[in-house]
Amino acid sequence: MNVEESELLTRTGPGTPCGELMRRYWQPVALVEEIPPGGAPLPIRILSEDLVLFRDPEDRIGLLDLHCAHRGADLSYGRVEDGGLRCIYHGWLYDVQGRVLDMPGEPGGGTPECRAGIRQKAYPCTVRNGTVFAYMGPGEAPCFPSYEFLSAPVDHGFAIKLLHECNYLQANEGNIDLSHLTFLHYTRFNRGIGGEVGSRPLPTQKTVSGRSAAGSEEFDVELTGHGLRSYKLRRDLEEQQYHLYITQFVLPNCTTFPGTFRGWRGYGVNWHVPIDDTHHWKFTFEFRRDEPVDKEKIRNSRAGMTPDYRALINKENRYRQNRELMARESYTGIGKTTAGRYNFQVQDLWATEGQGPVQDRTGEHLMPSDRAVVAARKVLFNAIRDPEANRFRLVTLNEVIPDSKHWRERARELEGDVTFGAAPSSANP
Repeated sequence: MNVEESELLTRTGPGTPCGELMRRYWQPVALVEEIPPGGAPLPIRILSEDLVLFRDPEDRIGLLDLHCAHRGADLSYGRVEDGGLRCIYHGWLYDVQGRVLDMPGEPGGGTPECRAGIRQKAYPCTVRNGTVFAYMGPGEAPCFPSYEFLSAPVDHGFAIKLLHECNYLQANEGNIDLSHLTFLHYTRFNRGIGGEVGSRPLPTQKTVSGRSAAGSEEFDVELTGHGLRSYKLRRDLEEQQYHLYITQFVLPNCTTFPGTFRGWRGYGVNWHVPIDDTHHWKFTFEFRRDEPVDKEKIRNSRAGMTPDYRALINKENRYRQNRELMARESYTGIGKTTAGRYNFQVQDLWATEGQGPVQDRTGEHLMPSDRAVVAARKVLFNAIRDPEANRFRLVTLNEVIPDSKHWRERARELEGDVTFGAAPSSANP
C-alpha cells in the first residue's frame, strides 16, 4: 500500500471517504450498562465526533452533539428533565431528536420560530443485545440489519467492549489474519487453533516452538456479498480429516469468528468502532443459538478491565510478558490469568497496539498467507466507492471434518437457514 491508500482506509473522521462509508451503517456506540435508567448523560467520542448519550424521562435514548448550540457548553453535565436534556449553562432544553424545547432565558421560553430554526445535531439510536447502536449517516436511518446475534432473545447473547490505543483497521485485520493463531495464541493446551479442539496437548517443546504446524496449514479466501470469508486448514490431526477454521469479514468494520460455542451453536463478533484515528473500541458479542449463555462466565473469561473498559494488562506494564512461560508452555508468554487460563484478548491487544497508533503499511512485506488481509482491503476500497449492499448470512466454524468434504462445501451447508434454537440438518452432533 502507498500512503494515499493507507490514508483512505484508516481515516474515519467527518468528510473522509472511509468515515462516510462507516456512517452509512448502524454502529455500536456504547453498552446499555453505561446509561442505566436515571443515570447521568454519557460523553462519548465516535468517528472523531464528540457526542453525549442520554436517556430521557420516558426512557428514550438520545445521541446529541456534545456542545450546546447556544454557547457551546458541555451537555454531558446537563439535567435530564422535562422531556429531554437541559444545559446547565443557560437552561436550553433538547429532546432526543435535537429539537429545542425551551429557552428559559428568553421571553416565553423562546418563540416557536426561533426554537424551530435551531437544531442540535442528533443521531437515531436503537438497542440490540445490551448495546446502543447509532446511525450517523445522511438522510433517514436505514432498517436495522437482521443480524441473528442481535435479533435473538437477550439471554442468548452477551456484549462487552475493550479500548484499543490504535487505529481500528489494525485490529480488524488481526481478525482476518488466521495464520497468527499458530503463533500468537499458541499454548501447549490449545495448539494454536482457537481452543482445545481435536486432540490432547502436545509435548511442551514441540508445542511452544510452533513447529508442529509448519507446512501443515493451508489458507483460502472467498468473496461474499457483504465482505469475505477466510478459511484455515490444519492437516496435522488424524488421517482422513482436517481441522477447519472459518471467519467472516463483514463490511465495513467487523469480523465474525467461531468464539466460545463454534459451528452451528453460535459464534463471536469483533466490531471495531473508531473513537478517532488512533483509538477504537472493540465491541465483542458472543451468541449462542441452542441455549442461553452464561454471561457472568463469559465476562470472567475476558480481559480484566477497569470500570471504563481499559485492559489491566496493557502496554504500560508491557502486557506482563513472562519469559519463563515462553520456555515451557506459551509461545508469547503473554496473557496468563491468575486463574491459570490464557486470555487471547490481551495477546491481540499487544499485537495491534504494537504496530503503532496507525500502522505504516508502506513498509509491509506481505506473503501468500496474507491473502485474506489483501482481499479485505480491496473489498473495503470497493465498498467506499459503492456502500449500498448489506444483506447476508454469517458463517463461522471451528471443527474437524473428513477429507472427503471440501471446506467451501461445508461453508455452503451452514449458509442455509437455521431455525433458531435447533441444529441445521447438516450440523455435526
